[in-house]
Amino acid sequence: MPKSLLPCAARSSTTIGGPSQASLEGSPGEHRQDRVTINTLPDDVLLEIFHFYVDQDKRTNGWHTLVHVCQRWRHVVFASPRRLNLRLEYAGKRPVSEMLDVWPALPVVIDHGSDLSYSWKNIAVALESEHRHRICKIDLWDIPTSEWRRLAAAMQKPFPELTSLQFRVQDDTPTSLPHSFLGGSAPLLRELRLENCPFPGIPTLLLSASQLVVLDLWFIPYSGYIYPQDLVTALSVLSRLEILGLGFESPLYPASRPPPPLTRSVLPALVFLSFRGVHEYLEDLVAQIEAPLLNNLDVIFFMDIDFVIPQLHRLISQTESFKTCDRATVYTSDRAIRFTVYRGTNQLPPLSMEISCGELDRQLASLAQVCSSSFPLLSALSQLDITDYAPQSRSKDEMETTQWLEFLAPFTAMKDLRPTHQVAPHVCQALEELAGERVTEVLPALQNIFLEGLEPLGSVPKYIEGFIAARKLSGHPVAVHCWE
Repeated sequence: MPKSLLPCAARSSTTIGGPSQASLEGSPGEHRQDRVTINTLPDDVLLEIFHFYVDQDKRTNGWHTLVHVCQRWRHVVFASPRRLNLRLEYAGKRPVSEMLDVWPALPVVIDHGSDLSYSWKNIAVALESEHRHRICKIDLWDIPTSEWRRLAAAMQKPFPELTSLQFRVQDDTPTSLPHSFLGGSAPLLRELRLENCPFPGIPTLLLSASQLVVLDLWFIPYSGYIYPQDLVTALSVLSRLEILGLGFESPLYPASRPPPPLTRSVLPALVFLSFRGVHEYLEDLVAQIEAPLLNNLDVIFFMDIDFVIPQLHRLISQTESFKTCDRATVYTSDRAIRFTVYRGTNQLPPLSMEISCGELDRQLASLAQVCSSSFPLLSALSQLDITDYAPQSRSKDEMETTQWLEFLAPFTAMKDLRPTHQVAPHVCQALEELAGERVTEVLPALQNIFLEGLEPLGSVPKYIEGFIAARKLSGHPVAVHCWE
């Protein structure tokens, strides 16, 4: 154990109540012997101060500063390792025994640094050592494929104190983790994040991880495919799970799938669900779960020609937190189209859905299917912003016009439409196609259209004059405003 660097001064006999009368009467330049110092504070007060310091410091080894001040501080710190959440961080720069021999038997965090001098070999040796029972967290990012096999092999035994595990392997597809990973059991695990780490046997491990709060599985290659039924069976025991993320790399999915069960598993604590993959997988997953506290849903779909998602619609309609959403945004780009729903002035969207596709006509066709008349929430949204981030100009054709109208049709309560200048001509020309009685078939509640950069200010562009005139004659006028 390191020796003290500075001795603590003896405690003053003065109470914390305030300076003595003699002190008050002394001259301003006179040194006061009865001045209260931090060493006068009792140990329990020091502990509270130390706890605040460690909590604010954020570094795993931030408490090292405290134990190097004096013997008394060292004693207070080491007397309360749980209260101060004392842990030793090991990054692999030197053999693990050299670090552990210096300090008391505290929990260990394995966190490989970005410095190239840090050795992956030392990390593997630490995972293989007799000290593995003290490892409480493993945080290894950008693991070279050449090192992955040994690291995975080093973790075939139980890690009884492990509460957090985060792996990310570099680009090449790595070897799948075996079913014996972590000895097949993780009773204290609270956080599990794997990126590009195929692990087909993860449902078995999850059945033992009843304390799990965060489960993030991203960039799952085809070799690590997990069937929804197996995953739901494992999720059913995770009563504390709050965050669930699934992201697949392959758009492949079995053509014939078993029907969903008649009963659903309840995830009572789940508040955040994120997904990337084919829509059939998400349908099969949410068909088997209930999430009464869900308040954030983020979905990215691979492109498909036919989006049928009644189970996702059901989940959204049963989520109370989504029912207060009142505005939405559509973003188009040369890679994807994203539909995002907001609540009030909150900038964090509770619901977001994206479709990976480059062509605008296919983007609109797909989004129109996702946001069909059966999609919950659309009939309650009063504002819609449309933004086009595509670098190339969009060309208008008959198919695009029809698809804009199909997409806008379910927004029966929308009062304000705000397209940016790139996309405004296309949206407005689609509305121009409406005539006679049809002029209120789409966006019947529309009251305002906000257009960017109107010149002269307040004028109505020619590409929407017909629609504005027809709405006025119908008794449902629409005003055009400048939107900066």
